[in-house]
Amino acid sequence: MVGCEPGNKVQSGPERVNWAGNLRYSTRNLNVPADRNSLRLVIKNTAHVKALGTTHSFNSIADSTHHQVSLKELDPDIQLDTAQRTVRVSGGVQYGVLARKLHEQGFALHNLASLPHISVAGACATATHGSGDNNGNLATAVTAMEMMKADGEILVLSEVQNPEVFQAAVVHLGALGIVTRITLSIQPTFEVRQYVYENLSLEQLGSNFDSVFSSGYSVSLFTDWQSKRFNQLWIKRRDTEEMPAEIFGASAATTHLHPIKEISAVNCTEQMGIPGPWHERLPHFKMDFTPSSGEELQSEYFVPREHAIEALAAIFSLGGAIFPHLLISEIRSIRKDSLWLSPAYDRESIAIHFTWKRDWENVQKLLPLIENKLRPFGVRPHWGKLFTLEPAYLQAQYEHLEDFTDLMKKMDPVEKFVNDFLKENLLNKG
Repeated sequence: MVGCEPGNKVQSGPERVNWAGNLRYSTRNLNVPADRNSLRLVIKNTAHVKALGTTHSFNSIADSTHHQVSLKELDPDIQLDTAQRTVRVSGGVQYGVLARKLHEQGFALHNLASLPHISVAGACATATHGSGDNNGNLATAVTAMEMMKADGEILVLSEVQNPEVFQAAVVHLGALGIVTRITLSIQPTFEVRQYVYENLSLEQLGSNFDSVFSSGYSVSLFTDWQSKRFNQLWIKRRDTEEMPAEIFGASAATTHLHPIKEISAVNCTEQMGIPGPWHERLPHFKMDFTPSSGEELQSEYFVPREHAIEALAAIFSLGGAIFPHLLISEIRSIRKDSLWLSPAYDRESIAIHFTWKRDWENVQKLLPLIENKLRPFGVRPHWGKLFTLEPAYLQAQYEHLEDFTDLMKKMDPVEKFVNDFLKENLLNKG
């Protein structure tokens, strides 16, 4: 029935995979509505459906055994409110597209993730983030959302009008409905200079932790967990102050670098202190560069900032086991927030990210070892990446988890948006 509706493309053919190619979706049915009325018909006429963003999740959070729906054909509907300093967009818009439009009008978002190709709604739903001591994850920029519920009706949520439900719903994991429009806070556009340093020791980081992570507007460390050192320190600054040739014992790079030094930096954003607009420096990779289906796996774990050095030292102790299966790891800081299911909820956080070779057989053996090292610190995994933590542990890390599942049942009593991932990780009380 849905396939016959005007304004709605249906793809039902070869098996489809996510961006990295590590996950085959459990349904071949993908609806691509051209407008919101067509989306409403999809939702009303399917028993179970999941929104699919840009397929950058590495686990089954967006999977379905019935139907998936993509918002990529919807009108971007970018509406700027200069007086309120907000922008309203369609949920399927990619950050790179939005960023360019904002910059043209003299505005900016507070931060961007490593890749600018991900969708706004998908990134916010999973609390995806960039870096910076004063920068919350991307979802913290949300000021309002329009969400299509299981009955096809639109629910408008606002941090002003219904703040408690809003705090619950911003990081929603696709469990409450499908976000059709989303409103973000913006600020005047700004320039950023990006500097890269090589070989920062764990000892130096331990002695200067706050100084390292406050040395720029956004700071990232890259490591292969060898020799108790960080291969590269990336510092993104908003000021024009010249950076020294050495900082915290690390030496300034003499040429542009990829996080994996052996790979060409041609697709990385400009370094060497060359100034450029925020959206061309805050991501690590250029928007014009479309990443291939990455032949990689990703995991990421959040720990409280005060335990960061202990946590990093614990992972370094596994360096010999990790190295053969790793491409690179990245360490970032995220400001705490009040969004119920955010991994940075109520605590200043450090995120430890792993980009793995696509070798799930060995990676799935390593993840429990890493997770066991991080459990004493109350580790929380990134919702859209690979982890093996059991549901009971995971649920215990979120004080509002039961309140959130109650909200799920209220907003979606027929479990139209519930899939196996949500059943296992949020609803499984065994």
